[in-house]
Amino acid sequence: MFKKILVFPTLLLCVLISCSSGDSGGGKTPDNPKINVAINTEIVGTTVQMLNGDGNGLVKFNITPSSGVSYKIVFGDGEIAETTTGTITHTYKSSGTKTYTIDVTVFNGLKYFTATKSIVVFVATIQVWGDEFNIDGAPDSNKWALQLWDPGRVNNELQSYTNRPENVIIEGGVLKIKAIREKYGKGDFTSARLESNGKFDFTYGKIVIRAKVPTGVGTWPAVWMLGSNIGSVGWPACGEIDILESVGKNPNQNHSSLHSPGRSGNTPDTSTIKVPNDNTEFHIYTADWRADYIKFSVDDVVYYTFVNSDKFPFNKNFYLIVNLAMGGVWGGPVDPNFTSSTLQVDYIRVYN
Repeated sequence: MFKKILVFPTLLLCVLISCSSGDSGGGKTPDNPKINVAINTEIVGTTVQMLNGDGNGLVKFNITPSSGVSYKIVFGDGEIAETTTGTITHTYKSSGTKTYTIDVTVFNGLKYFTATKSIVVFVATIQVWGDEFNIDGAPDSNKWALQLWDPGRVNNELQSYTNRPENVIIEGGVLKIKAIREKYGKGDFTSARLESNGKFDFTYGKIVIRAKVPTGVGTWPAVWMLGSNIGSVGWPACGEIDILESVGKNPNQNHSSLHSPGRSGNTPDTSTIKVPNDNTEFHIYTADWRADYIKFSVDDVVYYTFVNSDKFPFNKNFYLIVNLAMGGVWGGPVDPNFTSSTLQVDYIRVYN
């Protein structure tokens, strides 16, 4: 009778502890499987009034036992860390009040032990980058690099990209990229392309663009993003996110698309929305990019939701591009009467 009383609590304890164990060497039961992995969390900025933090998204983790050889932490927001210490900090970036499930694995030789915990974190919506284009003259060189390209470098496009004020200038609080029919260098058209590569990139956020597109068959304006690792992995492995993209042969229509390996070029990950008077009035184009989805909208009307996951390359740093192309594989033949037209951007804002 006395022995039964001792055994029962031990079995009950094994059921209640939030940990499991295994053996990476053939699945054998470890010699000492009874170890309780604890995930201790501190949400920075917590107060009586703000139980889920003050909005900075910073969480401190202290994982015990501290005797583990290594630790793997899945933060629940698409990011993973592997470390040799049980103490680590992580910043959640997706705005709003959200619940995250943290999975931890503690490795000790061939043995491993796991635990799971859910936390609720509040992240305030703040602007982390932007350009209001409020200073007349050339674009801010701290934010943008102007590309100098000959025609045909990508997509069989017809324009030469220049840094001349005739093609790119800020006037009256608006960025103006002007495509011109003219003999220049190796081509018959000039235009401009701005990139934030090497100056600003980011993972996840809300990108808001207020713009007015050019007029004319053959024009191909875009505000879009490429993975910052394009130099090492190439396209489409780097990923591409198109927010504002239109072609003059299909007026009053915006395209939002994603390109990734096996789903590039004529990608199935795309949708369109009618945008009346898009070449005579400014409209607001938005991409809400998160670990689990990317939502595209124009003037606050959501028209495409892409289900994101870790199998796609949309979970790392991307940089911004603004350009006006002419012709090419999608722009098509240019109207013989085309002389010039301008893409105008009032602002670009990036929120966490």
